[in-house]
Amino acid sequence: MKKLSVIFLSVFLLIFSTQIIDASYDPREVQNNIFGSHIINHSDLADLANVTNVNEGDWGYVTIVISEADRNNTVWQKFMDDCRRLHLIPIVRVATKFDGQNWTIPKTEEIDNWVIFFNSLNWVIENRYIVIGNEPNHAKEWGGQIKPEDYAIYLKTFSERLKNADKDYFVLNAGFDQDAPNGKNTMDQKRYMDLMVKETPDVFSFIDGWNSHSYPNPAFSGLKTDNGRRSIKGYEWELGLIQKNLPVFITETGWVRNKNNEQKVADNLKYAYEEVWMKDENIVAVTPFVLNYTEEPFYEFSWKNKDGSYFPIYQTIQSVQKIKGEPIQKINGEIIFSFLNPLMLKNSERKGFSIVKNTGQAIWKQSESNIINELENEIIISNTKFNPIEPFSTGLVVYTLTTPNKSSTYDVKLGFYVKGERIGEVLNGKIISF
Repeated sequence: MKKLSVIFLSVFLLIFSTQIIDASYDPREVQNNIFGSHIINHSDLADLANVTNVNEGDWGYVTIVISEADRNNTVWQKFMDDCRRLHLIPIVRVATKFDGQNWTIPKTEEIDNWVIFFNSLNWVIENRYIVIGNEPNHAKEWGGQIKPEDYAIYLKTFSERLKNADKDYFVLNAGFDQDAPNGKNTMDQKRYMDLMVKETPDVFSFIDGWNSHSYPNPAFSGLKTDNGRRSIKGYEWELGLIQKNLPVFITETGWVRNKNNEQKVADNLKYAYEEVWMKDENIVAVTPFVLNYTEEPFYEFSWKNKDGSYFPIYQTIQSVQKIKGEPIQKINGEIIFSFLNPLMLKNSERKGFSIVKNTGQAIWKQSESNIINELENEIIISNTKFNPIEPFSTGLVVYTLTTPNKSSTYDVKLGFYVKGERIGEVLNGKIISF
């Protein structure tokens, strides 16, 4: 009877729980390009952008792993900056250390070091996508053990500490192996999740989106038209378990490739994007595994060949019509210095300039910015010009003032705007034309 009560409690909590996204914004509420890929090396970013951000596509996604030993601020800030320049949205999966056989068990005392590291980076967009772990229903991913209770505590604790540091963190669960059986080295996903809920009943209230490894099984060779668990729509089965309407991130998926099915694998993935994932409004990102891995054991999933060329899957996905993503970025900055000569001839032009500093996330571009006279009087401001200004860089902004054909004294209130957001304080002054 006690066992039945526990099972009933778990089911009750799964079915009747609700979810409020506790992050900067819900990515389903902005225009979004779901295309992306899982990469291993920073050097693959340009090739990834060339497949995701083409055919009207912009702001695709990239999934990458950072291990405890890799937490180098300089290296990863460069990664973020490169993603910013290439318009790729990072999804970062945290990992521990590989001891030669297993990934070591995460330690809760290490979480604060992760938070400090992540806080040190200037992220690409407002949402900071963090995946906590990987396939913990495999013993090799948890120090050779299967401990759903421990993972539940770790996930909740990690999420709490990230959220306490900054509301912009968007927390995702570890993707599970939907095809894993019960055994010494793996555990059935449903059983694993039930045990997580038994230990920490509200555990799935501490995630902002659902991370899924929706592989076409069995043997990564299932039909593209399959439904439910162990298919490219496996995320639907998972959402049914937790009964939450969450944004979905498929950070791993894909068919296994061999020399006889290269085009078929490409066509399968094209079908999956066009006929399944792009038609599901809950899907935020799909980053198949893996863009470039030319060694074993994952060469059979790689889009890139050992000779440096790409298999047909690359060109096929590149050719798919995409959407221009419009993620939200912080627009912050300051006016360091401004100069404007107040004496002008009537009906004449003169240059003004400001030195500005970008302290936000977006790269400031001339086409998205302008100096305006907020008083809207007869002083005309035009031709705002500057070179692109990246975050934490300064730049010179030059503009043109034109006076009317009469002598007078004019008030001006000049504001520098980027994507509709005013930067710093306005410049108040007077123009005396004669």
